[in-house]
Amino acid sequence: MLESALKDQLKGIFANLNANYTFDIHVSPEHESRQELIDLLNDVADSSEKLNIQITDSKGLSFSLLKNGQKTGISFRGVPNGHEFTSLLLALLNADGKGKNFPDEAVCNRVKALNGPINITTYVSLTCTNCPDVVQALNAMATLNNKINHTMVDGAINQEEVEALKIQAVPSVYADDKLIHVGRGNFGELLNKLEEQYGIHENTIQKTVKEYDIIVLGGGPAGSSAAIYSARKGLKVAVVAERIGGQVKETVGIENLISVPETTGSELADNLRTHMSRYPIDLLEHRKIERVETEGKNKVISTASGESFVAPALIIATGASWRKLNVPGETEYIGRGVAFCPHCDGPFYKGKHVAVVGGGNSGIEAAIDLAGICSKVTVLEFMDGLKADQVLQEKAKSLPNIEIFTSSQTTEVIGNGDKVTGIRIKDRVTEKEHIIELDGIFVQIGLAANSSIFRELIETNRQGEIIIDTHCRTNIPGIYAAGDVSTVPFKQIIISMGEGAKAALSAFEDRLHGILDTHK
Repeated sequence: MLESALKDQLKGIFANLNANYTFDIHVSPEHESRQELIDLLNDVADSSEKLNIQITDSKGLSFSLLKNGQKTGISFRGVPNGHEFTSLLLALLNADGKGKNFPDEAVCNRVKALNGPINITTYVSLTCTNCPDVVQALNAMATLNNKINHTMVDGAINQEEVEALKIQAVPSVYADDKLIHVGRGNFGELLNKLEEQYGIHENTIQKTVKEYDIIVLGGGPAGSSAAIYSARKGLKVAVVAERIGGQVKETVGIENLISVPETTGSELADNLRTHMSRYPIDLLEHRKIERVETEGKNKVISTASGESFVAPALIIATGASWRKLNVPGETEYIGRGVAFCPHCDGPFYKGKHVAVVGGGNSGIEAAIDLAGICSKVTVLEFMDGLKADQVLQEKAKSLPNIEIFTSSQTTEVIGNGDKVTGIRIKDRVTEKEHIIELDGIFVQIGLAANSSIFRELIETNRQGEIIIDTHCRTNIPGIYAAGDVSTVPFKQIIISMGEGAKAALSAFEDRLHGILDTHK
């Protein structure tokens, strides 16, 4: 089933396994995917004498990972092909202590402190590019805490179950039958939700205070650039972020990063991490910032897990997040007809009618992608004309199943209690309202600055962007902002990288001129 070149790679990957591992398969003799699963796991097992399979006739299709005959807490109800093949390999490496996707010690200790038992089920699509991040994070948590059990479920071969739960977006994460997460997610975000639901053993979490010359908040293009430029000046640097890569990790294709003709958001995020790792930068990922305060000339960052980071200079590069419509019904139907990622959730709407709200590049690109799957795509743009590049507009208008309405304001998401059934629209010219009956709504209306936690401390504009001067300085000495969170025009990756470098150089210049105190 696996190509010979990949089999050879697996032999190298699993050459130094310490424990013995078993794929404990439970599958119906009549299941249509039975042989596909057995062939896949046999190929993987053939790569090491430490791996084997055992098969038990049963209902359905599933397998668990056993370590020296004992359960690891990791199971798959599906054939982990596609993007989830990496999840299978990492589960093995993590169980053997050789995985590379574990967070730092402080975050691992938070996982170990979770109260249990916790039984987690994640519904995925094998074509979803965001699902593996969630599956791999939860598998790692199961490895760290033996009170956590995690099962990946392929929705395509468990369709009746998906329909019974009314799942219309992936990944969908259930913890003891309660839906706790839908869509993109990272280790820190998922951990925060588990802590909120299950609580932790407080006495196992150690409170820490760390001092630096400069702290960068955010790990996207701006934050990474700021950290690298600061480290190259010989400063003690920390990056505090929910995830390295930031918003760029959610971008499928990137073709305007000069000198790099084509890449993906995931590849760029990996390259940012690799570049930062070449320098003595503390990468403090999976942190949710709770407070930012000033104490004299020092800036104090407090996280939700009780850590504190102190420095005289702070660069805010927290980026932006997808805007929501903020209309009645939207929040209620997220994951049940309201979606934000056409690549992940589009397959749920095959042969159906969907709307794309937003006529910028992301909205028109989404409409073009969905037109290949859906029976009809309705584009709704608030302004009196589309904002997308002309080449995208022409492509969309050439497709017979795309219709475009401008001057259209979304006023309500309509559903029947289980799923979306329509969208209420007001014509901004005539002021008349009407309802479009449809099956799904993809929201693509741009980004909002991630600045809410800073607004009591520094000046922001009406849109929430942090106000900066031409050197990335804010109104507070020693606090700088760069990238999409700031008022810099044109929210582009290459611009954010330049702004991050500029912020770092401004901070270093202020340090040389004695504007910033040091710890010495």
